[in-house]
Amino acid sequence: MDFLHSKRLMLIVAGAAVLVILLAAFASLRGNEVPVRADQVVRGNITNIIATNGKVRPLDNFEAHAPAATTVRRVLVHEGDRVKAGQLLLQLDDADARTQASKAFAQLKAAHADLHSIEAGGTREEVLNTQSELVKARAELEAAHRNLAVLQQLEQRGAASPAEVAGARHRVQLAQEEVNLLEQKETSRYSRPEIAKVKAGQTEAETAYHAAEDTLLQSNVRAPREGIVYSLPVRVGAFVNPGDLLVQVADLHTVQVVGFVDEPEIGRLAPGLKVSVTWDALPGRVWQGSITRVPTTVSQLGTRTVGDVTCTVDNHDLKLLPNVNVTVTITTIQENNVLTVSREAIRQDDGKRYVYEIVNGELKRRDVTTSVSNPTRIEITNGLPDDAWVALGAVDNHPLTDGLAVRVVQR
Repeated sequence: MDFLHSKRLMLIVAGAAVLVILLAAFASLRGNEVPVRADQVVRGNITNIIATNGKVRPLDNFEAHAPAATTVRRVLVHEGDRVKAGQLLLQLDDADARTQASKAFAQLKAAHADLHSIEAGGTREEVLNTQSELVKARAELEAAHRNLAVLQQLEQRGAASPAEVAGARHRVQLAQEEVNLLEQKETSRYSRPEIAKVKAGQTEAETAYHAAEDTLLQSNVRAPREGIVYSLPVRVGAFVNPGDLLVQVADLHTVQVVGFVDEPEIGRLAPGLKVSVTWDALPGRVWQGSITRVPTTVSQLGTRTVGDVTCTVDNHDLKLLPNVNVTVTITTIQENNVLTVSREAIRQDDGKRYVYEIVNGELKRRDVTTSVSNPTRIEITNGLPDDAWVALGAVDNHPLTDGLAVRVVQR
């Protein structure tokens, strides 16, 4: 029995010694492994975006301005009211406008009368006088011709002297000149400069009249189409100067958002790209839309060089207000169910991209082809299988190389 007990004890001691040796060897091997951070290749959606600031503007805006210095007589709406096409919104004091319109109309009538006189050769009285004088002059011309003929016959018989004939011929010439002058007066009494002056006066009178009528019309502000009164900066009795804003109306169910995109990002824009809009005043609320117009030029915005991208955004609940500052997120590319890995895993050598795949505790260099990326992940289109593990970097900054023994300590 003592012999068996001793043999069993020796076996236990030997086994323990082997275990200690194996543990020591394993510990030694573990000590040679480089601790690394790793990431797994997974399938998912990847989106490339541009985030910037922007401003909300009405899509189909109407605004009325004061046509002249006056006071506000009536205000018939409030901010937030929905109005119909043709509805009267407000009225200005139009007493001065009516006076100016009356004066302009009188000037226009006078200008028309002057032009009619020009075209008719003068006033009716002047025309009748000219016609009467022309009849008399023609009669005198006929009489002068008859007298000349008689004297010429008498001269042939020696009963009239050459001087008398010459005098009669001179009277015929004078009578003819008088007839010619009156005929010219009847058909073209006024010179071209005189006619041009009268026509210019008529044009000026028409312009003044139309301006006065327009001022009178603008004194009664009506909505040109259905919409919402979103700005009404005037009150009854307020004095307004020419050009002062009176009211703004627009259909706000769809709004325009102008985003200010930095110059390097402009090349990624295209009409139809999806847009998300957020507003700090309503946290968690997101409005959706799309790009309708890309930048055609750039300009300075503070220290930035930006292009204006125009987006149409759905605002069916009317919560997004005109002229507020918003955050604009533009989705330039979106890929679904693709292989992605952390961008930190990608390395580059002579223009080729590669990663270190972890296979049975060792690094294996794998050349990869990449595509869409966002700030944290990048799409792998070739070079890695699903669910592969790749090294991001050594915890102790040890350089990673092909075949290096590693131990994952952070995932």
